[in-house]
Amino acid sequence: MDLPTLLTAVLLSFLPISELRGAIPYAVARGVPLPAAFLLAVGCNVLVAPFAFLFLGTLHGLLHRWAPYARLFDGIVERARAKVGGAVEKYGYWGLLVFVAVPLPVTGAWTGALGAWVLGLRKLKASLYIGLGVLAAGIVVSAVVGLGIGALSFLIKRL
Repeated sequence: MDLPTLLTAVLLSFLPISELRGAIPYAVARGVPLPAAFLLAVGCNVLVAPFAFLFLGTLHGLLHRWAPYARLFDGIVERARAKVGGAVEKYGYWGLLVFVAVPLPVTGAWTGALGAWVLGLRKLKASLYIGLGVLAAGIVVSAVVGLGIGALSFLIKRL
């Protein structure tokens, strides 16, 4: 368990595409014990939502002064709210948690934070539910990685 491996796992858990779905398997494959990989990846991935809200709020505030951006953004938000507004009202923050918890591409903390921000959900509460979704996704990914290693070990012992 060397520093470059840990730093790469931190980076993977913070990147929008890989998040903890890439960080946990990477760290375990590089020799980091599964519990440590889980704690590292989940701990870093939980920080995504507050960072994304800060970044989106700042960047949006600067860009919204530019008329073409304002028209484009306002149109996207209006369409998004019309399309999923009913689901948000029905499932609310629990729907956000489940969306983030499903360990598939484009369903992580970054997308959850972006969706919550666009739909005008409260940032602190959304961050909490996104964090719980990240925790659930971390458990699922860790279980899959752990079972995969266990199954591989079992097969090697039988050969």
